[in-house]
Amino acid sequence: MRGRILFVIGLGAGYVLGAKAGRQRYEQIASAADKVWNSPTVSKQRHEVQHFVEAKAPKLVEQAGGVATGAFDKVAKRTGARRGGHGAEVARPEDV
Repeated sequence: MRGRILFVIGLGAGYVLGAKAGRQRYEQIASAADKVWNSPTVSKQRHEVQHFVEAKAPKLVEQAGGVATGAFDKVAKRTGARRGGHGAEVARPEDV
């Protein structure tokens, strides 16, 4: 489903950017795109996606931080870098 939507968007963008139909045709396409974007069905889906992202983003950020910390610890262990000690200084994600 997502691939189809991206394909249609890409097709529309390519047509708009590549067409030599002039300003009038551009306005027709822009108007049609605006109608689709603001249609109740698309608007509902946009709001659902927005709420999903707002709910899941903090957890994803936390997971990404954990993965980054784990990667740092792995690198630090292999290179002998220590926090506050001697050796190579490596910036941890939470230090940045």
